[in-house]
Amino acid sequence: MNQGVTKTEVLIVGAGPTGLALACQLIRYGIEFVIVDQKESITPYSKAIGVQARTLELYQQIDLADRLVALGTVVKGVRLIEGGEARAEVPLSELGQGLSPYPFLLIVEQSKHEKLLYEFIKGHGKDVRWQTTLTDFSQDGAGVAGTIIQASAEKQLGEQQLVEAQYLVACDGAKSLVRKELGLTFAGSTLERLFYVADVQIKWEFPHDMLAACLAKDQSTAFFPMPGEDHYRIVGAFPEDTDLKEGEVLYEAIERQILADTQLRLEIYKVNWFSAYKVHSRRVNKFSEGRCFVAGDSAHIHSPAGAQGMNTGIQDGYNLAWKLALVLRGEAKPQLLNTYNEERVEIAKRLLETTDRMFDLLVNPAWLLSFTRRYVFPYVANFLVGLESVNQFIFPLISQTGITYRDRSLSVETGEDFAIKAGDRMPYFLVDGKSVYDWLHAPEFHLLAFINKGANEVEGPEHARERIEHEFPNLVDYHVFPLNNSVTEIFGTDKRFSVLLRPDNYIGFVSAAAPLAQLRAYFKTAIGGPQGRSESEADS
Repeated sequence: MNQGVTKTEVLIVGAGPTGLALACQLIRYGIEFVIVDQKESITPYSKAIGVQARTLELYQQIDLADRLVALGTVVKGVRLIEGGEARAEVPLSELGQGLSPYPFLLIVEQSKHEKLLYEFIKGHGKDVRWQTTLTDFSQDGAGVAGTIIQASAEKQLGEQQLVEAQYLVACDGAKSLVRKELGLTFAGSTLERLFYVADVQIKWEFPHDMLAACLAKDQSTAFFPMPGEDHYRIVGAFPEDTDLKEGEVLYEAIERQILADTQLRLEIYKVNWFSAYKVHSRRVNKFSEGRCFVAGDSAHIHSPAGAQGMNTGIQDGYNLAWKLALVLRGEAKPQLLNTYNEERVEIAKRLLETTDRMFDLLVNPAWLLSFTRRYVFPYVANFLVGLESVNQFIFPLISQTGITYRDRSLSVETGEDFAIKAGDRMPYFLVDGKSVYDWLHAPEFHLLAFINKGANEVEGPEHARERIEHEFPNLVDYHVFPLNNSVTEIFGTDKRFSVLLRPDNYIGFVSAAAPLAQLRAYFKTAIGGPQGRSESEADS
């Protein structure tokens, strides 16, 4: 039954963490959307559980970070177990101290995570069209048209609608219909080994405060502490020669494997959820085709090592949302959207390489890796993590705060020598006891001027503010900060300078020159958007 046409700006297909987080961002920018999903509602299962610092930094902009932290467990460290005995405890809670307002790994089950995002959407007068399937779509130079069908109460095909949108974003998972219809490749590999995950409650000798990693000859079994008494997520693998098949594994087989591999005395007294799966490592050849985009598992899947997948999908949408907003509001040329593929396809490539290496270290039975995993790593890990140089490498890599878009179209180098480069995430530091991010909530570009207090400025901050706000109203948010010791150390200069941040808080440029001319040039060449008044008019 055809029920007419729905017109919107963005059609989002899929309401998992990626689609829901994207919808939250579009709300932030005032962009209209329709979001559909085949499921009845948000997932009831724990599924993905790791939330990284960079994701929490994004959520801080919409006041969801602290609420999500309250729903989860902060991992205090890793307890390394070999041969049924604890060999070392490696503290993690301070691993990223001074690098992010969230210097830790947060464990929170996906069902609670999705519920928080969904409540944000409903709290802003929007909703997901549940039990709704995109059956086909087409696109041309004017937009995208998709046919959606919503199931009736009897679970049969019900109302059919045509949705006309300016753009479509596929967040519909690893088996994405949209990706297939667009003809995007999804090349990669599949490990033949069978893995399992179990959400359980257990009694054992260890306190419920750390991630436990049981190191064995040809694998590792991990216990992740989750909110709730005795509540853990267990992840492990069956032997390479197992005859068990994906989709046919009973829980009893998983428990036998856990006991055999860990050599621990434990009682699993409640099973909330379990699954067996094969690990795939795949990515698309490009993140967009015409007016259609892919994000999250639709664009990349990989091993669970490092808790990277869900976080990367959420950041896909974060990267795309502000670009869609500028184009839809007429503040940038459509070519800006090409930078989504330019920036995210390289991130996906590096992500697969990194997670594959992590996974290899955890499960590869090769003699040297097995020996290192069991007899070397437990005894040196505590020392290594205590080294500042190691922490400065590990935390940005795992937390995703180290992701950079250097040497990309939107990262403009001015030829000046700063320690922080265009394309980097805005570093975290304190200003008058508060995080610099506390000033960066507005869904706009941010121009930050760092000046020496009491210095004889060529142009006063308030005069500069008037000129910038006049030329770029509701587009550039201007702040003046003191050039304190932290800023000097991070950026490598004690002279006045300015930083332009994109709406996602990545750096567009760093410059010691007067910022207005740089700002005009950036919007003209990089964004293709409003250029304000001409220089001669502005300076007259």
